[in-house]
Amino acid sequence: MRHGISGRKLNRTSSHRKALFKNLAQSLIKYEQIKTTLPKAKDLRPIVEKLVTKARDNSLHVRRQLIAELQDEVLVNKLMTTLSTRYASRQGGYTRVMKAGFRYGDNAPMAVIEFIDRDESAKSSDAVVDSED
Repeated sequence: MRHGISGRKLNRTSSHRKALFKNLAQSLIKYEQIKTTLPKAKDLRPIVEKLVTKARDNSLHVRRQLIAELQDEVLVNKLMTTLSTRYASRQGGYTRVMKAGFRYGDNAPMAVIEFIDRDESAKSSDAVVDSED
């Protein structure tokens, strides 16, 4: 029985899941909006929310923790400067998940996950990252 076990396995090993969510979190922070499957978006949401909440502390220790988790200093810099100041007065709920129909081919439910009050200029022409995994 799965009593008290949270999170979906998504038919992946734990290391594959960890890498998947790291890559999705990097894309979401970079582009501020990505398109992926609904279960992945729902599982990504608390991961990114915790990163933004941690970045609001704005200390060297937190910066090093975020670099260890995201493996990208440019994204950590954006997280600690742009996003942390944008959501300084917000108590949580930095992201939203909106359903976006079904994927052609396997009919998987798709969703768009984005930051609340996102910067429209952060989205480039290839910004809507579609994870096919």
